[in-house]
Amino acid sequence: MSTAKEIRNQFIQFFRDRDHKFVRSAGVVPFDDPTLLFTNAGMNQFKGIFLGNETPDGKRAVNSQKCIRVSGKHNDLEEVGKDTYHHTFFEMLGNWSFGDYYKKEAIAWAWELFTGVWGIPKDKLYATVYQDDDEAFGLWTEVTDIAPNHVLRFGEKDNFWEMGETGPCGPCSELHVDIGGDEDIHGSDPERGVNTDNARFIELWNLVFIQYNRDAEGILTELPHKHVDTGAGLERIVAYLQGKDSNYDTDLFTPLIEEIADASGVTYHGDERGMPHRVIADHLRMLTFSIADGALPANDGRGYVLRRILRRAARFGRNLGMNEPFIYNLVPKVVEVMGEAYPEIGERAGYIQRVIRSEEESFGATLDRGLQIFTSMAEATRQQGETILAGEDVFKLYDTYGFPVDLTRLIAEEEGLDIDESGFERLMDEQRAKARDQHRFKHDSGSDENWTVFSEGEDSLFLGYTHARADGRIRRYRIDGEAYLVILDQTPFYAESGGQVGDNGTIRSAHFTLEVGDVQKDGDRFIHHCILVEGVIADEPVIAEVDEGRRNAIRRNHSATHLLHAALRNVLGTHVKQAGSLVDEHHLRFDFNHFERIDPEDLERIETQVNREIRRNVDAHVRQQDFDSAREAGALAFFGEKYGDEVRTIQFGDFSHELCGGIHVDATGDIGYFRIRSESGIAAGVRRIEAITGAVAESVAREEHQVIQSMRQLLNSDTSELIEKISTLLDERKRLEKDVRKLQLSQSAEGLDAILEQAKVVGDVRVVSGSVTVDNMDELKQIADELGAKLDSGVGVLGSVFNDAPYVVCIVSEDVIAKRKLKAGLIVRELGKRLGGGGGGKPHMATAGGKDPGKLTTVLEQVPEIIGGMLA
Repeated sequence: MSTAKEIRNQFIQFFRDRDHKFVRSAGVVPFDDPTLLFTNAGMNQFKGIFLGNETPDGKRAVNSQKCIRVSGKHNDLEEVGKDTYHHTFFEMLGNWSFGDYYKKEAIAWAWELFTGVWGIPKDKLYATVYQDDDEAFGLWTEVTDIAPNHVLRFGEKDNFWEMGETGPCGPCSELHVDIGGDEDIHGSDPERGVNTDNARFIELWNLVFIQYNRDAEGILTELPHKHVDTGAGLERIVAYLQGKDSNYDTDLFTPLIEEIADASGVTYHGDERGMPHRVIADHLRMLTFSIADGALPANDGRGYVLRRILRRAARFGRNLGMNEPFIYNLVPKVVEVMGEAYPEIGERAGYIQRVIRSEEESFGATLDRGLQIFTSMAEATRQQGETILAGEDVFKLYDTYGFPVDLTRLIAEEEGLDIDESGFERLMDEQRAKARDQHRFKHDSGSDENWTVFSEGEDSLFLGYTHARADGRIRRYRIDGEAYLVILDQTPFYAESGGQVGDNGTIRSAHFTLEVGDVQKDGDRFIHHCILVEGVIADEPVIAEVDEGRRNAIRRNHSATHLLHAALRNVLGTHVKQAGSLVDEHHLRFDFNHFERIDPEDLERIETQVNREIRRNVDAHVRQQDFDSAREAGALAFFGEKYGDEVRTIQFGDFSHELCGGIHVDATGDIGYFRIRSESGIAAGVRRIEAITGAVAESVAREEHQVIQSMRQLLNSDTSELIEKISTLLDERKRLEKDVRKLQLSQSAEGLDAILEQAKVVGDVRVVSGSVTVDNMDELKQIADELGAKLDSGVGVLGSVFNDAPYVVCIVSEDVIAKRKLKAGLIVRELGKRLGGGGGGKPHMATAGGKDPGKLTTVLEQVPEIIGGMLA
């Protein structure tokens, strides 16, 4: 029996033998594709090729792609654990043709691999084709020996493949296998089983023939070239080839499930009793790979998906008696099973564990209380004769206790209840409308519509590593509002990428001038965002010239970012990895994985190391080499970059070695000087450093020096004595402020006698009210205590204005509370209402605040009347 590792390698080698180039899996977090939360298919990283915006390195490719399907059209979350083959994370084996071979070869090779290499019985295989795809229908019986009645036609729902609402798409042809069994009420009739939920017929491979692009209006247009994109789920294939009824019984999952069983002490069963084991194993894989590729749990976007998955796994852990954090302890087993194929999870295992443990601990603090609240809600629902938990309750569990809606649904199902999802969604829409707008994913097809074409041919040849000025021609342009979007045949302008902003400058000819304000990439194209300064744009030779002063400032900051990354790893540990960056002419911003605030001593060490490397004036060594060689040589890959087989590395001596396509200084000395301005936390496990270099850093240093000199003159002090003198002055100020407050309180307390002289008797209760001068509520309550001591028996109300708002405090003596049932909390509620606010507190003392200071005097005068009404 072949192992999963062997089956994966057999697939890849089969197509390598047929001139396919092996391509590494892209990350599951597609930072270069705003239309996707997660990579959900092998073709995602090739979308630019299908759209004609990128040129492939070769015309044939093969890989095993890490995929996640938990949102949008491709969402398998609800099925995970219930059946034997759905997963949130899975591997997609695939082979591609970029304008090379098409349906004939794809069909023939699929059949050869399945039946020849893997020995799947031919009479157990069924092929499906799109209902209008006569070509594919005929090829199945022409180039294979499949039984003609095993080739079936289906409609758009089953056999027309689309990555999303927009983008590349086309008809597909699938291979299904009949695993046998007589439990199906339809017997073995493929017409009643294939492409249904019938567990007897399992889809193993999808051959997609990409020939269209669907735009935002739903219109299909032919792509420039026809392509093949295939996807075969490794987990399903392994299950079939290993003779297992369930993916969870294969060597991809059994080590994880055994670990879960050992940790929980609960034996695994393949039926519904084993659902918790299966869900945890699946979710563990998804979390491990997504965190390794840069995602983190959060309250929105893909971060919220991770949080949902992790909390869902934690909840199933409770079903196994795992009430303490445990998921993080399972990460090493995932690395053991899959780390050889995907070494990144092993490299970041410690970090992944820290992220998961932190999230588990956070959720555990609220889970028990949330479950108690759910139990109360469920009981109240049943007492009302209902079987649907109200949307308001579902929302409260989400908003207050962090329960994702699918977790509440799961718990409700266990209690025999449904949930009002529409009501929940309505409340979610109201609360998160703005956030939802910000995270609505849209797709720009990058089509050539509305472009004015001056000439055809290769474009966007980048010369910027060696040139800041170049001759060229405009290939095409289009007008977008007041901006001109321009594509050149060759350009010295750097397009924004890897955190480095795009260049500024000019594109000019003899008759017009364009000011370049930004440069962005669209696939392989560099799009210059320009303003027409003078003339009329025309098809004539141009000079493209970068603003070198700005570029040099950017280069200094970019190279300093590499040195900072190395220093962080030296000082804090090799777990530190880049999690985002921004490099412009003014400063650098570097986000990285770390779980605690960096203390000042370590920040100083980091800054010192960077400046030491600057003073060494180490030359930058730039190399072009293959990716594997670069990684073996110790080069670190920067977060969010997309790397081909040939990569560019930047090395500064033995201190820093990175894969990077950006523009850098020639030697570290060109950076001049490096200063850290701030260090802060921006998300769970993610810190941010902002820093400056060169002239900007020198300017800040001069300003700080001037401030210090001015302070020396004001305090008539040496620099070494400044801190001590300032501390002394601050201590003296605090002492004086404390004395002033004591004096104010003393004066206010002395004024209590005057207030008491104005006391009125309402019924048989003595009532006093008046205003005092204080700075805060604590002082107001302190004065009220003194009033209570002097009043002995009765009700007292004091008011004051501070922070531009009116406040009152009410005291009621114990005898009045007992005899007349007057309570301070009831009194201040009425006072607060009249002040335009509210209040509350204990029976003997309560406070209230309002909005209109002008009403305070009137409300204090109304106190006897209010008390009288309560005593009546």
